[in-house]
Amino acid sequence: MTNENKKIMVRAEGLTKNFSLYANQSEKLKSIFKGNQAESNFWALRGLSFEVEAGDVVGIVGTNGSGKSTLLNILSGVIPQTSGTMQLNGSIGVVAINEGLNWELTGRENIRLKQIMMGRSIKEINAMMPDIIEFSELGEFIDQPVKDYSNGMRAKLGFSIVTHNDPDILIVDEALSVGDSNFANKALGKIKEFIAEGKTIFFVSHDLEQVRQFTNKVMWIQYGKMRDFGPTKVVADEYAAFIKTLDAMDGAERDQYVETQKRAQRIFKIDEVKDDLKSRGYDENDIQNITKFRSFEGFSRVGLYGSLLIVIALMALIAQNYLKGGM
Repeated sequence: MTNENKKIMVRAEGLTKNFSLYANQSEKLKSIFKGNQAESNFWALRGLSFEVEAGDVVGIVGTNGSGKSTLLNILSGVIPQTSGTMQLNGSIGVVAINEGLNWELTGRENIRLKQIMMGRSIKEINAMMPDIIEFSELGEFIDQPVKDYSNGMRAKLGFSIVTHNDPDILIVDEALSVGDSNFANKALGKIKEFIAEGKTIFFVSHDLEQVRQFTNKVMWIQYGKMRDFGPTKVVADEYAAFIKTLDAMDGAERDQYVETQKRAQRIFKIDEVKDDLKSRGYDENDIQNITKFRSFEGFSRVGLYGSLLIVIALMALIAQNYLKGGM
């Protein structure tokens, strides 16, 4: 049961993400107007539902290609879901290698750009700048183009920028797996500060011991499906046992397992989500709303058609006025 005294920061119902694999660009363009007619579909997420409370530190685990980064991209607004609903209460900061950095700009210029995008004044930016640079440990490299940075240096810069913006919800995606151990420890110390402040954090790491150390809940996603979501010890133990079993397979067994899971992602149908929602007591109207497909990267086709008609009408009006003026 959800603690009613705690604020729900993230609520998701039936999240799916389909990547349509078109034969060519022409087929992709046609899909904007005719709907999904791809020769092949790949469902990176297959109906995820969960609630995350204020103060939760959620570790997200799963083998490579299981949909962890896809989920984080949806949470952070980088991509839209194909179907499903999601409610976010608060600002989001994302710490990931290369996340949101302009490679042509210097580190200092990236800091300024990010802070301006957050609505900071020049005075506020100038006041924050020394602390961000000092925390990043980039020294004289702060005035060099980011394209010349190593992955570790980019991770340092990104972490420093995001954490100094004080987001309500922090997403940390493998950003502590690169760079030197000293900075990783310092970054983990900063995360501890956020935990003490009651921030909501999503923490993705292949280091299961880090997940055990810093999280109170674990979300296990496996090939787009939610295998489990609950207390860290319970789910982390389940995942560790699964990895042990996977590692014990020979090459042929493992290839067969992966192929079976990938095939399930290709043949997935939205009816599976509808059946799950129905079993959980949702009425037909809610089920229809949750499982309604989006198209054209998040825009409904009705809205798209309407916008096109307005543009065409405006162009016709301009052309008409132009012709009248020329008479």
